[in-house]
Amino acid sequence: MESVRCNWCLGSPEYIHYHDNEWGIPVYDDQMLFECIVLESAQAGLSWITILRKREGYRAAFHNFDPLKVSKMTPADVERLVLDKSIVRHRAKIEATINNAKAFLKIVEEFGSFSDYYWAFSDKKIINNQIKAHEDIPAVTELSTKFAKDLKKRDFKFLGATTCYAFMQATGMVNDHLVDCISRKEHKLNG
Repeated sequence: MESVRCNWCLGSPEYIHYHDNEWGIPVYDDQMLFECIVLESAQAGLSWITILRKREGYRAAFHNFDPLKVSKMTPADVERLVLDKSIVRHRAKIEATINNAKAFLKIVEEFGSFSDYYWAFSDKKIINNQIKAHEDIPAVTELSTKFAKDLKKRDFKFLGATTCYAFMQATGMVNDHLVDCISRKEHKLNG
């Protein structure tokens, strides 16, 4: 019997590796959540494979996704990064990353961790959808809209409801692996 994977990942070995080892696995670590939110924001309007292939460049450019270090980046850093071919050289997205690091840290200060803030949106539950076909996966949900509105209220940029839903899928709040996918597991919430 042939192994079945979500068909969105079948285009390249990088996609398959990401799908099999990261996508949909619950994330509770703040620095990893910050990495995911930066990468999902960078992806807006582009293909995910573009971002996966530039991930190491992002790690180097943005201090391995340390939100405190990123929050202290300057306009001179922005000028340097708009010339850096190892990332997406989009000024507004680069500026949004620095801005979002500051907003991220305010959430950490208010809630104790970004993870606690984030997982409260699903009442600390994993949403295990029963998706049978790729075309049945929504691009946006009521919950991702609520999350996006709250992030915008907290001064996040480049994070609309569609980007937030992709973030929720990537970090395992939403399990949208197809029901017959080899990577589909019923995850339990950490803690």
